[in-house]
Parts: sequence; structure tokens; C-alpha cells
Amino acid sequence: MPSLDAILEKLEQARALEDLQAASEELRDHYGVSHIVYHWVSSTGEQYGCGTYSMEWVERYVEQDYLRTDPVIKGCYSRFHPIDWKQLDWSSKSARQFQAEAIEYGVGNQGYSIPVRGPNGQFALFTLCHDCSDEAWAQFIEKHRRELIIVAHAMNQKALEFEPGREGPPITALSPREVDAITYLAQGYSRAQTAQTLSISEHTLRVYIESARHKLGALNTTHAVARAMQRGLIMV
Repeated sequence: MPSLDAILEKLEQARALEDLQAASEELRDHYGVSHIVYHWVSSTGEQYGCGTYSMEWVERYVEQDYLRTDPVIKGCYSRFHPIDWKQLDWSSKSARQFQAEAIEYGVGNQGYSIPVRGPNGQFALFTLCHDCSDEAWAQFIEKHRRELIIVAHAMNQKALEFEPGREGPPITALSPREVDAITYLAQGYSRAQTAQTLSISEHTLRVYIESARHKLGALNTTHAVARAMQRGLIMV
């Protein structure tokens, strides 16, 4: 089975949308989950999805126009951070019926989605689904949540390259202090811990982080970490 580094390297070399489908299948096998799905909406409104859901469920989803009522889509569109599906609102009758039907089609009783936003209104979701206990799922997410954010942004960055007329931001070198700041954050340090380790104030740290984010063309700090790692500017 390919390592995560090998899968990400192959993803980096992807030349067509079909390669994203292959990556989703390899990621599913690597993590040992039931499904991995990536869905994006480009700045022009074009939609693309790849993943390991059964064709029967995909056709059912489209046929019933579940995009309008799916609690995952509705819940994640207003969020910027990863979300466990148990934290979403499943209280309505339609949501419970949708959930029951999804499980019937093999989606699984657990889900974890990472919203990703790109330039000019592009929105994407990177999702993992599985069938297991709440305790096992919580342990899995705790173990992998940081790298899953990196994977989600790497897949989205590659998908953006296939958008007509889209050019990626130029790579700009980070200063040594910016590299230090982003590296510690990538390792899970809080901002306070990072500032203390670097012997600087949190205000000064924010300046370094915002400067790095601007150079990387990132939407937020998490995105900046993902891009810095993807481009080999930091090592964790």
C-alpha cells in the first residue's frame, strides 16, 4: 500500500481530473475508511466530484436533489474549520430520513468534513466516512486530523489548477522567522506557545503569520501551513 507521502507526490503530478479520482481511492485504502469524497464548485459555478461512494448513491443523491437539503453541505458552507458530522443539525425529519438512506446506501454512520475555500468564491469539501463506534471514530480523527487538513488543501490546490484561466500564486520565499512561526503552528503549538518558544510577543507573531499568509496566497493560517508544507518551505 502506498505511503501518504507517495500518494501526495502522485497527486502533485496529477494532470487531469481523473487523477483526483485515483487519489481518493488510494487515500481511502491508506486510511482504511469506507469512503473518501472531494466535491468542489469553481468560481464559474462548475461542479466536480470524485470519490468512492457507490454509483447508486450518487445517482440517488442527484435524482432527489439532496444538495439542497444535505445537512453536511448546509452545515459546512458557513464554517471554515473541520467538522464531525455528529456536531451538525440532524434534528429535522428530512435530515434524519436523509441520514438513514445514506447509511442504507453504504455511506457509513460516521463522517468528517473539511471545508476548503479558494479564490473568487470557490468552495470545496473533503470528506471521510466510515462505519464504526463513536469512540473508534474519535480516536481516528484525533490521530489524523492535522494531516487530513494538509491532504484536503493539497487536493483542492490541484483541482484549482484544472480550472480554466486559473493561475496559481507565485512562490515567494519566507523569511527565517516566518518559517519558524509556520513550522511551530504546523506541529500543533498554540500561538502563545509559539511566541514563547520564539521569545517574541504574540503581536509580533501575528505580523509574521500574516506576512507568511500573504506570500503564500493563503486564506487563513491553516491554509498557509498546508501550502508551506506542500511547497517544501517547511519540514514537520
